[in-house]
Amino acid sequence: MQQNEMKLEFDSRSCNEGFARVAVAAFMTQLNPTLEEVADVKTAVSEAVTNAIIHAYEGEVRKVVIECRIEDQTLTVAVKDTGKGITDVPRAMEPLFTTKAECDRAGMGFAFMEAFMDQLKVESEPGRGTCVTMSKYITREPNKYERQ
Repeated sequence: MQQNEMKLEFDSRSCNEGFARVAVAAFMTQLNPTLEEVADVKTAVSEAVTNAIIHAYEGEVRKVVIECRIEDQTLTVAVKDTGKGITDVPRAMEPLFTTKAECDRAGMGFAFMEAFMDQLKVESEPGRGTCVTMSKYITREPNKYERQ
C-alpha cells in the first residue's frame, strides 16, 4: 500500500493560489496521473483556496493550510482556514449562490469542486473557520520508464 503525506501553510494572498495549485499537482505526480486528473485537482484546489482568501478572511492576511494524503491510488486534499466560517453550508454549496456578488463572484466554487473530485466534504463553524476535504481516485497510467 502506497502512503504519503504533505502539509503546506501560506498567507491568504491571491498570489499564493497558483502556488497552492502547483504544489498539490507536484505532490500527486507520484501517482502518475493523467493530464486530465491533474487539471481536475488543480481546479478544485484553486476554488477551495480562493474561497478561503475571498470569503473566510475578506482581505485580511492570515494562514491557509493544505494537507494532502495519498493512500493507495486515492489523493485526499484538505484546505483549511480559521476565518469567519459558513453559517449555512448546504446553501453555500448551491450552484450560483454567492455572498460576494458585488465582487463578480459566480458562486460556482463548490459546484466545480464536486464536479472535478470524487468526494467533497465541507465542515464549518461560524467564527472558527472551514475545512474543505476533497478526494480523487487516480487511475494509474503505466509509466513507460517503469519495468513491467
